[in-house]
Amino acid sequence: MTQVPIPDALPPVLAGPILRRLEPGRLVLWLVGSTPLHLMLELEPDGGTVRRVDLDASCCRVLPIGRHAYLHLVDVSLPEPLPQDTLIHYDLIVALENGVEANIAQWAPHLLHEGATRPSLVLSSRADDILYGSCRKPHHPARDGLARADSLLAEHIGLADARPAMLMLCGDQVYADDVAGPMLAAVHALIRRLGLYGEALEGAVVADSEALYAHPAGYYRREELLPAFKSNEALRERFFGGVEKPIFTTANAHNHLVTLAEVMAMYLLVWSPVPWQLVSESQMPALDAEHMVRWQDEADAIRGFCRDLPQAARLFAHIQTLMIFDDHDITDDWNLSAKWESTAYGHPFSRRIMGNALLAYMLCQGWGNRPDVFAGLLDETEALTAALDSQARLDAAAQDALIGQLLAFNQWDYVLRTHPTVIVLDTRTRRWRSRRLPSRPSGLMNWESLVELQHELLDETAAVIVSPTPMFGVKLIEVIQRICAFAGHALTVDAENWMAHRGAANVMLNIFRHSRTPGNYVVLSGDVHYSFAYDVQVRDRERAPHIWQITSSGIKNEFPRRLLDWLDRLNRWLYSPRSPLNWFTQRRDLKIRPRLPDQRHRGERVWNGAGIGQVLLDAQGRPTRILQHNADGRPSTQFLTPGASTAADVTVEQRGSGA
Repeated sequence: MTQVPIPDALPPVLAGPILRRLEPGRLVLWLVGSTPLHLMLELEPDGGTVRRVDLDASCCRVLPIGRHAYLHLVDVSLPEPLPQDTLIHYDLIVALENGVEANIAQWAPHLLHEGATRPSLVLSSRADDILYGSCRKPHHPARDGLARADSLLAEHIGLADARPAMLMLCGDQVYADDVAGPMLAAVHALIRRLGLYGEALEGAVVADSEALYAHPAGYYRREELLPAFKSNEALRERFFGGVEKPIFTTANAHNHLVTLAEVMAMYLLVWSPVPWQLVSESQMPALDAEHMVRWQDEADAIRGFCRDLPQAARLFAHIQTLMIFDDHDITDDWNLSAKWESTAYGHPFSRRIMGNALLAYMLCQGWGNRPDVFAGLLDETEALTAALDSQARLDAAAQDALIGQLLAFNQWDYVLRTHPTVIVLDTRTRRWRSRRLPSRPSGLMNWESLVELQHELLDETAAVIVSPTPMFGVKLIEVIQRICAFAGHALTVDAENWMAHRGAANVMLNIFRHSRTPGNYVVLSGDVHYSFAYDVQVRDRERAPHIWQITSSGIKNEFPRRLLDWLDRLNRWLYSPRSPLNWFTQRRDLKIRPRLPDQRHRGERVWNGAGIGQVLLDAQGRPTRILQHNADGRPSTQFLTPGASTAADVTVEQRGSGA
């Protein structure tokens, strides 16, 4: 690949800082520099003294991902704990090559709120105010819910007790399988500008990353290069004996990311405005008329995304941000069934594609959730990036070996011992697979992982469970998914829900019934591209645990409006709380009452609109308010407690910010 000349001085920081896991005695931060940086962290609590921490090799691991791109994984243990529920101003001071020091106000002024000279953070003593959401697609025409969240934070930036405890991103932080043409062009331009490392590609039509980027099918026709595509007879004959086996079947796979460099460039472009300053607006490649129109529409949406991006970056710099994957972070319908897995991982090219996305997830998302468990994988990653060939390509054997370790890794989930405890589930890699019918959708968690979940819940009085897919969803949609799965079309309808697998559903309900597990559960979810809230009680003679299923989706994505209106209406008719049809489902053991959105017009139970969710909890871990803050500027929507019927039940003050 021809290299674009590198300017004499790239900005020192390309992305970040992003505040990851924060505790009084430990701070975890993520950023990317254009060179290995010597950093000094400065901390100043309100009313306290300034502390300076030299971020040397003992607490800042630097991993190169290109000639001019270096991950900085900061994990600082503090000798004296920081105060909780107090405003803590902080700064990251970079020592430049000329001996000059630069602080955040100089190298990233977009991260500062009006009138501020430094960013700030708050270490909350309780997890009782949580922002949450999922599904952020850059080229969706909706506004960015993260920008809306930043505006909420800005209203109370100086009030420690009014700031949310955390931002929980419940899945699909990136769309590796659904990339706009202009975004893919920016990805390639950034790869050239930063010299991100290339790689060889086994089992593909193209030999390596350079050939991939230059291929005529590189835009809107990438499915022709992917394994098991109908016209790709040579690959199908070699690896599958001529049998068509679907892997990348989404209708949006036309620009599916393939290489590690592409996925890493995507993370930089969706999390920071700085890389966009290094690439000029993408020139349209040679396209047919249909794709020219699509390119222009996508380019308009990407420009809107970029306008909101400084606010999203500012949000990440001011609030603890935790994450978990869903399918689009890797590929659509990732690990849907046992058959899907055996097919996908049995082909070297598809295995590499998913492995690259998982490696990027580990470096950009997974590590910051639970740094202690990734030391070995980071060692292997460091060895991989140190062993480049003469063309600055990664060693193929070492890359595939690392991917093998990632695919076998089983510690993506994590627990925050806050009040209440927050438990984040991995519903993608430890699935309850069907041996008898391998083409049927797998249960979202296997027996072993469900037993581990029960162990984490024992003797807790309340818990927040983050499940990327709702545990209790819109029943009619789940029934449609089940019918399609039985007909052999699970891939067509994204047939993944908790109740679709009887074994996993029964074990989960029994966990809720257990005498030593909490009486109150809040389940936060995303995935579905609409938002709703249900009050759920498990029917049991001895105890009746209370569950609140709360879903906010998407951050920058929406369900087709007319279709959702009809599905919502039919669901109200067929599966109302008193409907006898519920007795033919797993809901016979449940009492489910929907919370109605206060801005509904025709009796809607679900809310369709991009934005960010917020839940506020009382001392027993029960929701006092459930809000969806709309990205388009409309007043925030509140899901009303059963019995409340109009927007008049909610004051303007309550709807505004969740303070």
